[in-house]
Amino acid sequence: MSVVTASPRTAGTGTVDSTSTDTASELIAAMAALPTGHPSRPALRDRAIEAWLPMARHLAQRYAGRGEPADDLFQVAVVGLIKSVDRFEADRGVDFAGYAIPTIVGEIKRHFRDRTWSIRVPRRLQELRLAITAANAALSHQLGRSATVADIAVHLGITEEEVLEGLEGARAYNATSLSTPVSADGNTELGETLGGEDREFEIAEFRASLSPALATLDEREQRIVHLRFYGNLTQSQIAEQVGISQMHVSRLLTKALAKLRGQLGED
Repeated sequence: MSVVTASPRTAGTGTVDSTSTDTASELIAAMAALPTGHPSRPALRDRAIEAWLPMARHLAQRYAGRGEPADDLFQVAVVGLIKSVDRFEADRGVDFAGYAIPTIVGEIKRHFRDRTWSIRVPRRLQELRLAITAANAALSHQLGRSATVADIAVHLGITEEEVLEGLEGARAYNATSLSTPVSADGNTELGETLGGEDREFEIAEFRASLSPALATLDEREQRIVHLRFYGNLTQSQIAEQVGISQMHVSRLLTKALAKLRGQLGED
């Protein structure tokens, strides 16, 4: 199904021209009067969609300036219009505009809800964000000041905790690029300020257990272990410093490590 992109006919005020609306209504009525399989329906359907394009554009323009390109919003509105034309039932006693407007607006809102969030959040929070935004605008105009969390909660009939939850969820609507400059001189990017994986955390608990285990060694054993693992000396270098043979250093080191394994194993 292709999307119609014919130029809309609007009055100078930006609203749909009443003359073209009358014509559009006649096309819908004429199409509804034909049986489903009538050969004239497809062409009449295309003409009806084209005639109602001004209304679709008008509704799309109401949602402009919210981060989505105007052309994309118009295309979404046209999809809603096409669904309205295809599903409209004239015998229900509702005029076409009364049926099509909520259908088109619903399609636009669904587009914002499903396509424009940087991080997926529950639909409940997405809808709550929209309600909070509308309430904030209405209350700010009504009160002459910025609405508080308590004001919004009373207006929407929800708790303050739910308002705060909705505001927190709204942070997922837009994402910030890691290339965004964050320093005054513009030389530091956001990505450079993020921490990396610190492998020292993996051995923090081990180090905490090692300290009391080392205390169980005698003074010479402690010195040999310190020189070997903290000073990075070879057994021969340790032997020179301690004044014993390299073979003796090897035996003492083996004995000290066995004590430490025993202590750490018991802990």
